[in-house]
Amino acid sequence: MATRGPYAKGTAKRAEILEAALEAVAQHGTRRTYVSEIAERVGLTQTGLMHHFRSREELYEEVIRARDEHDRATYADAPTGIEGFFAVIEHNQEVPGLVQLYVEFSAEATHSEHPSHHFFLERYASLRTALERDVALARESGDMGGNVDPTAVADLLIAAADGLQVQWLLDRSVDMGGRLRALWSSLCLASWADHA
Repeated sequence: MATRGPYAKGTAKRAEILEAALEAVAQHGTRRTYVSEIAERVGLTQTGLMHHFRSREELYEEVIRARDEHDRATYADAPTGIEGFFAVIEHNQEVPGLVQLYVEFSAEATHSEHPSHHFFLERYASLRTALERDVALARESGDMGGNVDPTAVADLLIAAADGLQVQWLLDRSVDMGGRLRALWSSLCLASWADHA
């Protein structure tokens, strides 16, 4: 049974706002995208738009969440788990505004009082778990040896990806995907070393 009435309209308008915000931020970044511009794209006033989101932080959090859902749907069928991670990072080069939003907003959220602090804690935990699974797949396939701590590998990949995104925002010649693949290859090679 389809949902009708004001709730359904509100949900549909919220989805429309998120789509417009994703598009605007991907094209222009957060510095050149204003809530008023997003509101105009969906035929609302700024006040009308903010009726659907409690704050700018909630809007940006939902933009990142929508982007993550899109990336999961798009790259879930990668040949091996880690390839999906690399594909997302390589795709990021096509959406510099979203990279900027992620870098700046995640840095702001390091403060425990920030409204999106918990969101980023959960996001990193989820990504860590996914990358730990990728390490397990690599071990099962023989690409990675047994001398490896899956959590440490996941944390290194996350830290490298975040750092490379900052470097790429400063210098677009940085090959984020290539550098992450090189790190992965080095970690795979090191995982076979005898540490006795």
